[in-house]
Amino acid sequence: MPKYVPVPLERVQLGKPLPVDIWSPGGQLLLRRQQILSTEAHRDMLAERQACMTEADAQAWQRSLDRQMRRFYNEGADLSLLAQMPLPSEIAEDDFLPGHEVSGGWMDVQDVLRGLLYQGVSAVSPLPRLDALEDRALALLQSNPDEGLFTLFQALPDLSLGYCATHALLSGLVCSLTADKLALKPSARATLMRAALVMNIGMARLQDNLARQKTAPNPAQRQDIDDHAALGVTILQRLGVLDPSLLVIVQWHHTPDLLEGEGAPLMLVRLMNLADALIAKMAPRQVRHAMLPLAATKMLVMQSSPDTVQLRQAMAAALGFYPPGTYVHLANGETAVVICRGARANSPHVASIINANGMPLSTYNYRDTSTSGLTVTAPVAEHTLHVKVNPDKVKRLRQLHGV
Repeated sequence: MPKYVPVPLERVQLGKPLPVDIWSPGGQLLLRRQQILSTEAHRDMLAERQACMTEADAQAWQRSLDRQMRRFYNEGADLSLLAQMPLPSEIAEDDFLPGHEVSGGWMDVQDVLRGLLYQGVSAVSPLPRLDALEDRALALLQSNPDEGLFTLFQALPDLSLGYCATHALLSGLVCSLTADKLALKPSARATLMRAALVMNIGMARLQDNLARQKTAPNPAQRQDIDDHAALGVTILQRLGVLDPSLLVIVQWHHTPDLLEGEGAPLMLVRLMNLADALIAKMAPRQVRHAMLPLAATKMLVMQSSPDTVQLRQAMAAALGFYPPGTYVHLANGETAVVICRGARANSPHVASIINANGMPLSTYNYRDTSTSGLTVTAPVAEHTLHVKVNPDKVKRLRQLHGV
């Protein structure tokens, strides 16, 4: 027997066709889909009979409402008004398909995203999947941005996980945090995250192959790199993506200076360009080691121009000199992994993983590097360490010290 859930009748629109069948709790059909709830009396009658719908219909209806709310939200609608929106009178066919939800942590999102990027134009039900990826990434970001930075920076050197998806999520996270520093609208933050997820869809497999390749790109690969932004836009349009701001970001994220005009789209394109380049510098390749975050962040700021100085400074402040998930030497001789950004860019919260004698620690020690004698003396390159960080130990340490 199907599982039934109550219909929120107060949010059903009068005079519009119902997109679901309406049942009694006992399974008696009260109204067929496409019939109309005509009057308040009709609504009251259904309420008295405890109108229900199947759980599958309820989930599909909610997905359609979520998409509608997201569109209005990205257009700047008032959040308090969105919470009172009526249920839509139509449900997209894709919303009845199961399996669009994304649960779990950042690496679960990374895994689903990698599959979508690899599938490209062949992806099935791409828009609901992209919606779910964006929603989950933003929810995780809202919950604990430092955990996201830690997880993804720890994953960045592991090229077997798929560099394209890790790079995309880190770029989106850095863009979103920078947007907060710049006090941009929430809609800009959401657009940046979604654009980051798909900006390299035109070269996802190539991006992963190049990261593992032991030689520089050959001429054919170089041409594919040059063409990937335009190809990405074509793929996204064929998948049904219509958001002009998102398509502009994907089109111009490598060449923002060629984009004509001013205002919000250009700012978002420049932000994506900066985050994309910054994460690429801090990611290893088979042909080179990763640039240390401190060096990459200093380069980010030193290359400022009048058009980008504010954006670069905001990004550096948002990320810090020693991002969570990277490594540092301390004044007391210990080597530590950064677990949380601090009040200042140069004073993160860390967990010591190697003692002053060079021996790995079985029990990690929390250190606040703003404290005298525990300051950061230098960043440490990941490839020079032979210790694997235990994320569960880090999580317990963060919880214990409230960071």
